[in-house]
Amino acid sequence: MAHTFKLAFVVSSVLIGLSLVEAVVLGWRARRGGAPFAWYEMGISLVDMAGRRLIERLPISLAAPVFAIAWHYRIYTVPVRGALTLLLLFLGQEFCYYWYHRAAHRVRFFWASHAVHHSPNQLTLSTAYRLGWTGKLTGSGLFFTPLVWFGVQPHVVLAMLSFNLLYQFWVHNTWTPRLGWLEYVFNTPSAHRVHHASNVEYLDANYGGVLVIFDRLFGTYVAERDDVPCRYGLVTPTHSRNPLVVEFEHWASLGRDLLAARTLSAVLGHLFRPPGWRADGGGETTEELRSRAGLLRSQSIAGK
Repeated sequence: MAHTFKLAFVVSSVLIGLSLVEAVVLGWRARRGGAPFAWYEMGISLVDMAGRRLIERLPISLAAPVFAIAWHYRIYTVPVRGALTLLLLFLGQEFCYYWYHRAAHRVRFFWASHAVHHSPNQLTLSTAYRLGWTGKLTGSGLFFTPLVWFGVQPHVVLAMLSFNLLYQFWVHNTWTPRLGWLEYVFNTPSAHRVHHASNVEYLDANYGGVLVIFDRLFGTYVAERDDVPCRYGLVTPTHSRNPLVVEFEHWASLGRDLLAARTLSAVLGHLFRPPGWRADGGGETTEELRSRAGLLRSQSIAGK
């Protein structure tokens, strides 16, 4: 446990150091007439990371007992050795991550936690480690249970997920150009800029962690367009500089809607339908926003 904590501390220190270097450069460019840079956004991300590190040390997790049951009743025990086995494990983890990430955007209960990651109104390396404090409580790890049930040890699954998230650190930036043929296979800064954009043309796209092959397979890949500059943040932007507001405003909003609901179907709708759903049909889901803008999903994907 102590070794794991030390490793996490070292990795976190490196990520913070790199994001500080980027922040200094972006701040310098802003003073010379470049795009504005908000230091407070990085400050909120640092508070988020510090709080999450403390919470992660608490023995509270919805996924842990489910992992234990899945491991007990596993159908096989996967020996973690050999290049082919590691490749299959990587692809299996990437598949599970895709569906977790898609649900995090399309199911409001999960979005209440994941929205914290999308709250910065600028995209920088520090955005990568603003992940929210309530992930363990929402059971996001449950999406990786099939790997454990198939026979992959839970600590291996979690280690692979950590490497997936570590890879994603570098894709949170606006200064890396498109990377040619790599855009067809990998999650790149260009692909992830689209993912973090709140433009109606870009919403709910590019869920992959390391790869975008499942986005292409399931129709959720959208390419960055020169004629539609990315606008970062949430559809309804968060401007608060209070970390507690950033962490819990979407949970508070969900709570208010649940208290105001008058039917069971409305309660379930607020919990499990997409963000922006309203029982009266006058909401702001991605589909409703696109419909009002005269856009179809296929148009957005095709870049028309």
